[in-house]
Amino acid sequence: MMKKLLLLMLLAACLTPAFAQPQFGEQPKLVVGVVVDQMRWDYLSRYYHQFTNDGFRRLIGQGFSCDNCLINYIPTVTAIGHTSIYTGTTPAFHGICGNNFFKDGRKTYCTDDSTVNVVGTDNQKKGQMSPRNMLATTIGDQLRLHTDFKSKVIGVSYKDRAAILPAGHSATAAYWLDTKNLQFITSTYYMTELPSWVRDFNKKMDADKEVKAIKKAKGDIGLSPLCGTVTTDMAIAALKGEQLGKGDVTDMLCVSYSQTDVIGHKWSTRGERTDAAYLQLDKDLGRLLTALDEQVGRGNYLLFLTADHGAAHNFQFMQDHKLPAGKWLNPDMQNGMDAAIAKKLGNSRPVVADELDCRYFLDRQAISEQGLDYEQVKAIAIEYLRQSPHVSFVVDFERAASQSLPAVIRDRALLGYHYRRSGDILVVPEPGYYSFGKTSSPVGTTHGEWNPYDAHIPLLFYGWKVDHGATSREVHITDIAATVCQMLHIQQPNACIGEAILEVSGEKD
Repeated sequence: MMKKLLLLMLLAACLTPAFAQPQFGEQPKLVVGVVVDQMRWDYLSRYYHQFTNDGFRRLIGQGFSCDNCLINYIPTVTAIGHTSIYTGTTPAFHGICGNNFFKDGRKTYCTDDSTVNVVGTDNQKKGQMSPRNMLATTIGDQLRLHTDFKSKVIGVSYKDRAAILPAGHSATAAYWLDTKNLQFITSTYYMTELPSWVRDFNKKMDADKEVKAIKKAKGDIGLSPLCGTVTTDMAIAALKGEQLGKGDVTDMLCVSYSQTDVIGHKWSTRGERTDAAYLQLDKDLGRLLTALDEQVGRGNYLLFLTADHGAAHNFQFMQDHKLPAGKWLNPDMQNGMDAAIAKKLGNSRPVVADELDCRYFLDRQAISEQGLDYEQVKAIAIEYLRQSPHVSFVVDFERAASQSLPAVIRDRALLGYHYRRSGDILVVPEPGYYSFGKTSSPVGTTHGEWNPYDAHIPLLFYGWKVDHGATSREVHITDIAATVCQMLHIQQPNACIGEAILEVSGEKD
């Protein structure tokens, strides 16, 4: 009898999760989303022994790490990444097809909105922004819907798109930095004047010696680790100013660190500047976690940290070490395509509108007005690109599903393609080769491709109902929103294609 009892107790222990799963009706006080712009997954191990115990090492040591989180679309760029994290879907559904893309035949910045005005500065162009170009809802939108719009949802970043798109359509507010005046601003999409706590914060910014020095020199604060410190300070100010996590319903804070991307583009993935950016970010992250502990209470908030994309190593650095890499695009490529088309069809006006993130946009109006056949123009352009050096594949976006392509390229192209916004032709360069235009830094880097250096990103969960652990199972950037919504027991965003990562909350398949 005693042996049977012990056997039953042992069986019960084996079936009991190591930690309590979220139950219906249970929710954290606050959800915090942290995005580190251009953070490669391998930076977690590269800097691990230099990190403090309060920042990244706290998340790794006490949280749950998804070590094989991949971006499942092309191209891998900032606006798409931030949108996909919070909507749980891809450009095919959420419509944010790049930092810039063509909409109704016109080149459009992802958050441009001429119907709104700036709030907090006289720099009107910097503030005419909103999430209206985004076609899907976000985690924050679903949280607001679930609580009859009682939840507060705030977005904070140096970049407008990194504050606006994560926070969603129904956000309480999104704040981004006017890089000229070095003040946090917003638009009339959210409010008509800044709250007093934001005005007070901006006054402190004005008095800060380091900020004043950058402003006086007319420098870009994004090129300094100070940008991350200022972003953290603003996030903490929002936490306290809006009393996030203090109410009867769950609130959300979306924080994006952009200096890592600005510095990476300028000075690449290696060197003292990149090192300094990540080591300072670690300290700032520690300060944010401490503020969350004090304001909301340890264990009362659910936090995730990820990246919108990674980055390639600088091609010259790779070549110096006998590794394959180089420039794919040059400024004359578009002119060469137009010349090839004109030679065969005799048109007098250019018909290639632009190249954005290795995607070519044909000018359908110019094609029609010159009596040209669109399919014929496209076929000539594709053949020209196929003859270009260091090109792996050229994809007719509209026909990607039926083309002879490796599944990894076909599937990611399809998920990255919105037929009204993504252009006509996608170029996939050889591994290590990337687009290099007139404004590219010769010692810097970029991103945008399907390859692991661009598409393998960190994903850490920490806090409420999250126990220590890790998985090497392949998960995707689109699974983040599904996981958070599953844990909160709220509906997923309305175009979500992700699947909840059950290991995070202790659930089993």
